[in-house]
Amino acid sequence: MESGNNVTYFVLLGLTQNPKVQNVLSVLFLFIYLLTLVGNLLIIVTIAVSETLNSPMYFFLASLSCMDVTYSTSITPRLISELLFGEKTISFESCMTQLFAEHLFAGSGVFLLLVMAYDRYVAICKPLHYLVVMRQRVCVVLLVVSWVGGFLHSVIQLSTIYGLPFCGPNVIDHYTCDMYALLELVCTDTYVIGLLVVANGGLICTIVFLLLLASYGIILHSLKNLNQEGRWKALQTCGSHITVVVCFFVPCIFMYVRPARTFPADKLLSVFFTVITPMLNPLIYSLRNSELTNAVKKLWRRNIISSVDT
Repeated sequence: MESGNNVTYFVLLGLTQNPKVQNVLSVLFLFIYLLTLVGNLLIIVTIAVSETLNSPMYFFLASLSCMDVTYSTSITPRLISELLFGEKTISFESCMTQLFAEHLFAGSGVFLLLVMAYDRYVAICKPLHYLVVMRQRVCVVLLVVSWVGGFLHSVIQLSTIYGLPFCGPNVIDHYTCDMYALLELVCTDTYVIGLLVVANGGLICTIVFLLLLASYGIILHSLKNLNQEGRWKALQTCGSHITVVVCFFVPCIFMYVRPARTFPADKLLSVFFTVITPMLNPLIYSLRNSELTNAVKKLWRRNIISSVDT
C-alpha cells in the first residue's frame, strides 16, 4: 500500500515549548509510567499466581492490565523522550505505526470493558448459570473477540489516513500522531474522511458507553434481590468498573464525537486517557476490591518470608 504524499517525517510540537515545564513534566510522566507498569504488572502477577483469584472477572482484569501496559508503552516513553531530549521528529512510518498501536490497544480495551460488564451481569443477575455461561472456553473467545475488534478498528483508522496526500506543512500540534491533528495536514478535502473517522471512533465509543451504562443500570437495579453482604460486594465490584468506564469514555467521546478538527483542550484530554487512566485502573480496582487487595498482601508476605529464609 503506497501513500501518496511528499512528507517523509512529521514534527511533533508536544505539550509545551517551555524548557522548565518540559523538565517537570518529563519527571512527572516518568513517575506515572513507572506506577503504571508496577501497578498493572502487580495485578497480572497476583492473579496469575493466586489460587483464589481464578474467576472469569479476574481473568478479564488481568487482560485489561495487559492492555493498559501495552497502550501506555505505545505512547508514554516517546512523550518522555520528547520532553527530556527534544526529539520532535518522527518518521512517516513510525507515525503510522504509533497510530495503529494506539488504536489497537485502546480499541481492544473498549471492547474488553463491554465483556467485563457482561461478565458482571451474568454473575449478579444469573448467578446459577454463571459457571456454565462463563466457562473457560467462552472467556477465551470473548477475549479474542475484543482483540479482533480492536484490530479491525485500528486497521480501518490506519487505512483511512495512510493513503491521503500530505503535501506539507508537516508540523503536528500534538505530542502523538493523533487522527484529527493528522487530518489537518492533508492537502485535500477531508469532510467525508472525517465522517468515517467519527463513525469508526466516536460512534463506537458512544454506543459501547451507552451499552455499558444500560448494563450496569440493570445490574444495580437487580441488587435489591441480594442480601446486604452480597449487595455490598456487588457494589464494590461494579463501582470500580463504572469508575474506570467513566474515566476512559468521557474524554474519548469528547475527543471523537465531533467534527474532525482539533481544539486547545485536546492535548490535556489525551494526556488524561493515554497517560493517567492506565495508571488509575490498577489503583481503582485494588482499592475497591478486597479479594484482590488481600491477594496482593499475601503475595508480598510470601515474597518477604522467602527472602528472609534465604
